[in-house]
Amino acid sequence: MKADAFREQAIRDIMPAVLAIGRASFPQTLIGALRRIADVGHCMVFSFRGERSSRCLLDAGNIPIGGDLGVAYSGHFFLSDPNRDAIFEGQAAPAPVLLPTFARRMYSDSYRKMFFEDSDIVDKCATAIWVEDTCFYVNFYRITSQGGFRREEVQRLMAVAPAVSAAVARHFQHAEAADGDPAQRLKLLFANAAPFAALTGREKEVCLRILSGFSSEAIASELGISLHSALTYRKRAYEKLAISSQNELFAIVLRLMATRSLN
Repeated sequence: MKADAFREQAIRDIMPAVLAIGRASFPQTLIGALRRIADVGHCMVFSFRGERSSRCLLDAGNIPIGGDLGVAYSGHFFLSDPNRDAIFEGQAAPAPVLLPTFARRMYSDSYRKMFFEDSDIVDKCATAIWVEDTCFYVNFYRITSQGGFRREEVQRLMAVAPAVSAAVARHFQHAEAADGDPAQRLKLLFANAAPFAALTGREKEVCLRILSGFSSEAIASELGISLHSALTYRKRAYEKLAISSQNELFAIVLRLMATRSLN
């Protein structure tokens, strides 16, 4: 397929994510679009402000320990990312940076063990875009059961990369503008963080109200549902999050907020 045809198809494929910018549905809409484009299993987005700071902004897809990877990468592994030099060399570029093809030998033993062996990742593609002094680093992964990206899938991802990275940057600029509002921060956390991706909309609504101090009776009244339904949604949410108490729910949220505030 010619380059122009790739670009036209890319615009059509990524349009649902573009239309979801600024909405809670953006992460799942994005991963859905990426799966249609190239069967991407997981997507993670990191930001850089300066060479010694990183934050995990998005973690969506089929890697169960994605949240742990985000914490580890933002903590210190970003310093040994082999794409790091290419990312910062591209800071002056007006267009998104297309990063080198994945090869395990590019990574240190400790990096390979955590980010590929323990997480079951077998392949990745990546792109990055600078918006003023902030870089948005977008990673696309495949796990063992999917196999590596085929050449035509890599071509499709690279064709769509400028639109994807621009959409990601715009979405998180919206999120940053809303960051001062605690209620909005919680909503964005539930929308963007992988532990909460498995929850239904109603289960998220119940959890958000639990975190806001609502009793089960008050949650039922606020949502216009029965007390039995409110308790059922809470039970289902806790089961999906592998927790059994409100304190554990608070612990998950505090850990994720701390991760996203790392500078």
